Amino acid sequence: NQLLITQKSGEIFLINTLNYSQTLIEHNIPLVQYGQGGLLDIISDGHNIWVTCSVEKNGKYTTAIYQSIFDKDKLTKTKLFYEALPYIKSPYHFGSRIEILDDYIYASIGERGGGMIAQDTTNSIGSIIRLHKDGTIPSDNPYQQNSEWLPELYQIGVRNPQGMSIDPVTKKIFISNHGPKGGDFIGPIISGSNYGWKEIAWGGTNYSGTKVGDGSAWKPGFLKPDFIWVPSIGVGGIKFYDGDAFPMWQNSLLVGSLKFQYLSILHRKNNTFVNEEIIFKDQIGRIRDIEVNKKGEIFLIADEIESHLYLLKP
Repeated sequence: NQLLITQKSGEIFLINTLNYSQTLIEHNIPLVQYGQGGLLDIISDGHNIWVTCSVEKNGKYTTAIYQSIFDKDKLTKTKLFYEALPYIKSPYHFGSRIEILDDYIYASIGERGGGMIAQDTTNSIGSIIRLHKDGTIPSDNPYQQNSEWLPELYQIGVRNPQGMSIDPVTKKIFISNHGPKGGDFIGPIISGSNYGWKEIAWGGTNYSGTKVGDGSAWKPGFLKPDFIWVPSIGVGGIKFYDGDAFPMWQNSLLVGSLKFQYLSILHRKNNTFVNEEIIFKDQIGRIRDIEVNKKGEIFLIADEIESHLYLLKP
């Protein structure tokens, strides 16, 4: 019956979905709104709250995670949980989504427009990281087998992952990754894997139309995405559907398109995505995020100057 909503400019609202009221939540997270950055994703586990955002140091910026305690109408005991290094001047590709699975925190870090930096395992730019909920490093992270990887790295070679959701069937976490001119994709988070950016672009090209690398959509040694869009749809938030309100969508994936302003469902057969069905288009704007309550009702937020929280019922 309650949702926490972030705004890029820094506000956090607690929304009561029964009486449609909203409360501004006090916090002291030191975020900055810069380019595509600002206050980004938020997730809760009991009274524990984690927030991803962009932060600044000496005129450069990065993606960071803060942990707080939710206490009535404020966040207290806020502390830095993680910061992606290095800080970079670029205003692009902060990511960032966060998900909890068992005792682990998974977070996506965009590659900040740096391209091949996503192949450099001495930093966490362009990666998925995994930490315990207390901030410690899991002993089975890939660095145990890959000594050149940072301890927090779990997966590398991503460009700008702006969606993340747990699959209720396989219990894997999937991401949506925003490609360049084409090459948006959906794929799983798999320990030690590499999606290949910027050696490959999953069928996309640079915005100028030139090839990425040698133009290959995939090469041996890299993880293949499960579903790819060419041209790009501007893929944003995703959410596996698990509910009774729309039984025909059970265990399929809801997808928000920023570029084409639609909500779609990726249907599955034998745990494989087989086709995309557009639910509606050009009705609420650029669909940024998706949530599903226990009834199976769907909440949507659009990335617009004058936006709303939308509720989709049967």
